[in-house]
Formats: sequence, structure tokens, C-alpha cells
Amino acid sequence: MTAPIHPDALALVRHFESLYLKAYLCPAGVPTIGYGRTAGVKLGQTITAAQAETFLRADMAAAAAQVDKLVKVPLSDRQRGALASFVFNLGAGALQSSTLLRLLNQGDYEGAAGQFGRWVYATVNGEKVQLPGLKRRRAAEADLFETT
Repeated sequence: MTAPIHPDALALVRHFESLYLKAYLCPAGVPTIGYGRTAGVKLGQTITAAQAETFLRADMAAAAAQVDKLVKVPLSDRQRGALASFVFNLGAGALQSSTLLRLLNQGDYEGAAGQFGRWVYATVNGEKVQLPGLKRRRAAEADLFETT
């Protein structure tokens, strides 16, 4: 059994994802519901707030399991939670190929924390643009990562 997700990490994801009880198309065109859940979601689907919370906890546990596989150095619960939020939002592949992970696995926690801010871009209409929401989320993840 994996360790529980730190409450601050769950609160961070709730804040940035917001709660949607009816499925919608996210900016990437993917059906989404609850707090950013995409797995098996169909347009027109509805859920309760309790179901959204259950989905969030399951999705964050899956993201944390990916963090646990990729990170080779000790993490605090908050560091693990910040990285789980990152993986929940961007996917494990983003972390796996990142300088953030390379620095972290070399024991450079400070350098790793400084890498969150590089992940604030999205492709919109074929153009790479910095999104203010991603900038705020990465800053919050970095702050959580650096909190002991």
C-alpha cells in the first residue's frame, strides 16, 4: 500500500482544477469531470461531489505511485504531494524526461524546485504560449515542494 497523499497537495489540486459535476471538454478537447478526471469520462456524464472526491484521491494515488517509481531519493510528504500534482496535471512522461527529476535524483532538491517554473507552457492554436494558470499552479507546487 502506498502512503496517503498530503492534504495540502489535495487542496492544491482542488483549487487549480475546480469542481465540475457535469462532464465538459477541457481546452485540449478531452472530456473531463470532477477535479480534472479524464479516464473513462463521457460528455453528458454527471457525478456527485463525493464521487469527485473519490476520483481525485484515486487519481492522485496513481500519480503518486508514478512519482514513487521515478524518484530515487527520499521525499517529504509535501514534496511527494507536489510532484503528484505535477504528474496528475502533466503526466508521468513529463516528469520522467524532465531536468527536475534528473536534478532531484542527484540530490539537488533546491535545483529541482527551481524547475517547476519551466512547465508553464501549452500549445494553443499550434503556438507555444505561457498560461497564467499554469504559472500559478507551478509556483504553488514549488512552494509546497519547498515546505518542510
